[in-house]
Amino acid sequence: MTLPLAAHAHDPGSGTAPGAFAVPPGRAATADAIVLRGARQNNLKNLTLRIPRHRLVVVTGPSGSGKSSLAFDTLYAEGQRRYLESLSAYARQFLEQVPKPDVDRVEGLSPALAIEQRGLQGNPRSTVGTVTEILPFLRLLYARLGEPSCPRCGVAMRTSHPANILEDLQSLAPGTKLTLLAPVVRGRRGEQRKLLTDLRRRGLLRVRVDGQLQELGALEALEKGARHDLDVVVDRLVSGNASMQRLQASVELSLALGEGRMLVQADSGEERLYSEKLACPACGEGSPALEPRLFSFNSPAGACPHCRGLGSRRRVGDALLIPDPSLSLRAGALAPLRGRAQSFTWQQVEHLVAALGGSLDVPVTDLSPTLARALLDGTQGAEFAALRLAARGHERFLTDFEGLRAMIERRAEATSSPSIRAWCESFMEQQACAACRGMRLRPEALAVRLHGLDLGTLCALPLCALAARGRELRFDGAAARIAAPLLAEILTRVEFLVEAGLGYLSLDRAADSLSGGEGQRVRLATQLGSRLTGVLYVLDEPSVGLHARDTGRLIGLLQRLRDRGNTVVVVEHDRDIIEAADHVLDLGPGAGEHGGYLVAQGTPAQIVASAASPTGQWLARRPSAGRGAHRTPHGPRLVVRGITARNLKDIDLEIPLGCLVAVTGVSGSGKSTAIHDVLHRALARLYHRAAAEPGPHRGIEGTAHLSKVVLIDQHAIGRSSRSTPATFTGVYLHLRKLLASTPSAKARGFTPGRFSFNTEGGRCEACRGAGVRVLAMDFLPEVHVRCDACKGRRFNQQTLEVTWKGRSIADLLEHNVEEAKQVLVNVPPIRRILETMEAVGLGYLALGQPADTLSGGEAQRIKLARELSRPAGADTLYLLDEPTTGLHFQDVDLLLTVLQRLVDKGSTVLVIEHHPDMIAAADHVIDLGPEGGADGGEIVVAGPVSAVVECPRSHTGAMLRRTFAGTALRPAGPGL
Repeated sequence: MTLPLAAHAHDPGSGTAPGAFAVPPGRAATADAIVLRGARQNNLKNLTLRIPRHRLVVVTGPSGSGKSSLAFDTLYAEGQRRYLESLSAYARQFLEQVPKPDVDRVEGLSPALAIEQRGLQGNPRSTVGTVTEILPFLRLLYARLGEPSCPRCGVAMRTSHPANILEDLQSLAPGTKLTLLAPVVRGRRGEQRKLLTDLRRRGLLRVRVDGQLQELGALEALEKGARHDLDVVVDRLVSGNASMQRLQASVELSLALGEGRMLVQADSGEERLYSEKLACPACGEGSPALEPRLFSFNSPAGACPHCRGLGSRRRVGDALLIPDPSLSLRAGALAPLRGRAQSFTWQQVEHLVAALGGSLDVPVTDLSPTLARALLDGTQGAEFAALRLAARGHERFLTDFEGLRAMIERRAEATSSPSIRAWCESFMEQQACAACRGMRLRPEALAVRLHGLDLGTLCALPLCALAARGRELRFDGAAARIAAPLLAEILTRVEFLVEAGLGYLSLDRAADSLSGGEGQRVRLATQLGSRLTGVLYVLDEPSVGLHARDTGRLIGLLQRLRDRGNTVVVVEHDRDIIEAADHVLDLGPGAGEHGGYLVAQGTPAQIVASAASPTGQWLARRPSAGRGAHRTPHGPRLVVRGITARNLKDIDLEIPLGCLVAVTGVSGSGKSTAIHDVLHRALARLYHRAAAEPGPHRGIEGTAHLSKVVLIDQHAIGRSSRSTPATFTGVYLHLRKLLASTPSAKARGFTPGRFSFNTEGGRCEACRGAGVRVLAMDFLPEVHVRCDACKGRRFNQQTLEVTWKGRSIADLLEHNVEEAKQVLVNVPPIRRILETMEAVGLGYLALGQPADTLSGGEAQRIKLARELSRPAGADTLYLLDEPTTGLHFQDVDLLLTVLQRLVDKGSTVLVIEHHPDMIAAADHVIDLGPEGGADGGEIVVAGPVSAVVECPRSHTGAMLRRTFAGTALRPAGPGL
């Protein structure tokens, strides 16, 4: 459906701008439209507009123009409120406290689902497989069709029914002498008097005790203190001569005495185990029944007993115990013993070194491997037995020394002191569980295979490989009927994920390790699998983290969601998605108070034709290829050698210092692994003594040219409403001091602490300074409602009576950055921070806005503003992860200006990025790929932007060629 544009005079009261579409007064909502009247949520200017139903609708505009206020805080919030009204009386008792969006009327609204740009879950037990609900189908498939084998010896397990056993025995060569035995005791201590008496009463004559045949009548009891195996001889017969009736009776008696298990011994000595339950015929190892819970790492029945289904354990790391192997023991090479020369543990170390012929004054690298291992893991092993005998006076120390690793882990588990536990954990790191190899499942579950693959290995496959494997699976007969519906559900969901550009992920990938964009696309693919219709879907920038090569796939998913009869509203800045929309709502023209107007709406072509639309002007023009000249890298370089983490194929990452460097590539090509998991962790451990272990690599060169690394990612700046932009950037501390310096505060004896909503005294005690109260809804998510006592202002009345220039502390926190800068222009420390926040495009953000309402891009730019407000040095490396997330094209220009200014001061800025403008502005580009997952992990091309454009293997080069067709890229400059 195409909605015509109506040109009319700008009317602030109507919330529309020239060229915008207005709803005629009194027009009712129709079946094909959602009508909003008088939307004033946050900065929306009394908007009245009509959104077509069953269409792909894009809401766009500058950052802070009101896109999220319209899509999430109005449309989705009203849909949720109406849903709550339909619930039981228990839920409805809270509804009068649930805030209604500031809108006069919403007509034609469908049930609403929001797919936001946030991580999936913080629960370490949540994985891609559990979130997408693919894993439950796989568990059922393995429980019904899996082929069990022995976890100890690998022999295929089987179950044997009496009919199968009879058939097996009858197939033996005639004349074979057989002994049928029932295993009644296995590895138990005791005399077993009662059992032996019961067996005699049954008329049985012989038993086999620990492999030796004995007459039952002569055996009164077993040796009391030893463990025994006891088998009862039920029958002795010859194959081919025994009657079927006798054979059947003996088999049934053997199974009854052995509780479903029996042994058959031939005259050749060969022995077979038969079991009505799963059991290994070679070693007798039993296995639980194949049920879906056996394959769940969230169930005690299936979880690895060592890591309890987490796949990893906190263990003391060698590099944390000995951070600098070039030091000697006396100089403090052992980090836990620094400054503890008088401790008993240090005395043990001294005696241990003397006993093993080492020295306290040589570098640790020069110590023998035996001594180094003894220091870390103790001397309890057999390899030290001879040394203990020859120690001559040091026996006690050698025998008692448990090793630094065991000492720290023991103290961490036994202590009740938070400070001691924190000290112990400073030497610990997450390591993959050695028992399950990170697969989370117990050995019995991992011993079940389907077409040669256990469930852990299958879940570790990239989704694209899993889809191919699933299509190859073939079953016959009854197995085919069982497998068909399960495989259909699995493949449908997996193929949706692959189509969303997530083919490089695996089902065992932890959900909390996904980026906001990945998490959103996982939820989007899950919704497609649910096959709902008639729903209003509200999405927040689903293109985040997605390479332009895969945007077409994402558009296809959104269109499929629409074609099922749903209305899809997407907050987005991506050019391709905007141009693929059926209808576009363009808000603006600015941010904060300067936004909130509907400047244009209609088809993408109509938006382009609108002179009032900044987005239309951007779509109409050809993107510029950056401003000014590139710097030519000619100085020192930071080189990370031999990176093999995850899918990276032994690459050498060379980063020219003093430049703006872009790391690019398709999703899953290895960008985050190389930068976050290897480069940042290695430098953070070197410069800041961080605990996280870097991914596998051979070494780093050029670290002497740096002294600091700063990671500015998209993780939230706080997990609750108590964290705000003001608290995170340090503005709040200055505001508290400012209020405390007023005559009114001094007269009352108020200190800066009085103006903190995190401490008692000045805060509202009804909500404990949160401004909201949390209502538990039992079967529903928690509901946050405004505090009635303080009306959401966080402070008590006495605190609010203290003002600075007529503004209380709550008033100042309600100001956005732009307003606060005008009010506090004469307070230099505050002005400097606010100017930096405005420079990175956050002028619209309220100082007291709760951190849990910020997008990933906003959180990242707040971190960037905090770093930029500090003095920058030429020896600092800044690492940014897609800083253009959530930015309109005009905001990208602002961000580029800030980053270039940072580089001009001598710092090095490295960005992981997909945005063409940011890549084109870089001095050096490192393009990984060429594909994602196993087909990625290579450096496709590295060099200036022109080299990337000219590379035929580079998907990034293809995107730049398409984006900047006919535009000359910036020339290389003379360098710094």
